[in-house]
Amino acid sequence: MSEPSFVSLIPVFVTLIVALAARNVLVGLFSGVFVGVAMVADTSVLLFVPALVQDHIVPEIANTYNASVLVLLVFIGGFVKLIQFSGGGTAFAQVAARWVSGRARAQLAAWFGGVMIFFSDLGTPLIVGPVFQPLVDQLKVSRQKLAFILDSTSSPVAILIPFIGWGVFIMSVIADSFSANGVATSEWDAFVSAIPYQLYAWLAIAMVPVLTALNFDYGAMAQAEKETANKVQMLPISPIGTHSRAKPVLVWLPLLVLGVTLFATLNHHGFPFAQVAGSDFRAGLSAAYFLAAVVLVILIVYMGVQGLLDTFTRYIEGMTGMMPIAATLVLAWTLGSVSETLGTGTFVADIARDGLPGGLLPAVTFLLAAVISFATGSSWGTIIIMMPLAVPAALATGAALPVAIGAVLSGGLFGDHSSPVSETTILSSTGAGTTPLEHFRTQLPYALTNGVIALIGFVLAGYLHLPWISVFAIGGQIAILWALRNRFAK
Repeated sequence: MSEPSFVSLIPVFVTLIVALAARNVLVGLFSGVFVGVAMVADTSVLLFVPALVQDHIVPEIANTYNASVLVLLVFIGGFVKLIQFSGGGTAFAQVAARWVSGRARAQLAAWFGGVMIFFSDLGTPLIVGPVFQPLVDQLKVSRQKLAFILDSTSSPVAILIPFIGWGVFIMSVIADSFSANGVATSEWDAFVSAIPYQLYAWLAIAMVPVLTALNFDYGAMAQAEKETANKVQMLPISPIGTHSRAKPVLVWLPLLVLGVTLFATLNHHGFPFAQVAGSDFRAGLSAAYFLAAVVLVILIVYMGVQGLLDTFTRYIEGMTGMMPIAATLVLAWTLGSVSETLGTGTFVADIARDGLPGGLLPAVTFLLAAVISFATGSSWGTIIIMMPLAVPAALATGAALPVAIGAVLSGGLFGDHSSPVSETTILSSTGAGTTPLEHFRTQLPYALTNGVIALIGFVLAGYLHLPWISVFAIGGQIAILWALRNRFAK
């Protein structure tokens, strides 16, 4: 289309509307791709589906960059499944829990355990939660508070790390958006430069130790803590999902192998003194995850935790379990390609240039992404929808790309951390032994507090480009919570 118009946004709107209605991002993405291809394809009804597959979906899978991302995700899925299967994460959390002797220590130990199990945002609640259930019961910390801690150390931690599934996914979306808009910056550099601007993630992680240090809760969480404190002492509950022979070495040694292998591979290509090509990075990371998995299989079998056949079966299950993520990425790439053909990025850039100051773009981007993610419960779906719109808008208005990317990621994370239909909301409540509704009700005031602080932070970052804005945001969080504590203490 020579003159991009509002029509170019139709596939994006269809994706968003269907995803909201169906509560399913995959269905929304497929609908958007279907409509987009119908707008650009010049074929008969009979040949439409073959053209959809052959001319649009298959080329995205066959693309060298995309194929390497899919291969990497398969290796990551197998490794994460083995970690969960081994019981090493539970053993690690149990060791961390040995020094717990009070309410504050129990909360900080659960927080520390969640941060350390950084490689699986969905696995963190199910690994750490059951271990700390009996401890929080004995020390009269509410299960709702445990769910909040688990939720604050799952996605908020994972979204900051470039070499796990979250980072690989985000960098692939960034690379696709950069390619469509002629940006020469590597996706790795873009991701790393955006880390200081992932304000919501930093605020969510920091809020647990801050509230613990202040010995303060507010809103529905305060009531839940009060009710738990007044309960009769409950009997300990045995942690679930443990293996009697599992040891923390099943976590730290494979991760050490992963880190050493990755560094050695990248060093061969000149790292850290030379920029490493994205293809070399993904190949090195795939090798690192594979060797780490081999070491983990050997440990599991040698220590008698599980048999070789069962272990290998779980590894394959982990690989195949990445199919929904792979399908999401393929459809996202296809939607991006179709939108590029329609001129969506050019149209959005023109609108942003004419009607929005560059300094306000990050704040507006964060708000839109937060609304979408809250409604859909999907941070990944929100990132897929918003990143291709935010990048051209930032380029057109002169807004700093790292800040704009951080706004997309923070807004996407907000819904993942606060929406009642979010997968992590459900898993965190399950790991803590409470209901999703109770977890949503008690965590929402905290999520909204961090959301408001993040919004203010993005206004400042949009105009001032402060590299330490996350530090200032956490400082503001401490000040606000301190003021609330003094207000409610009277």
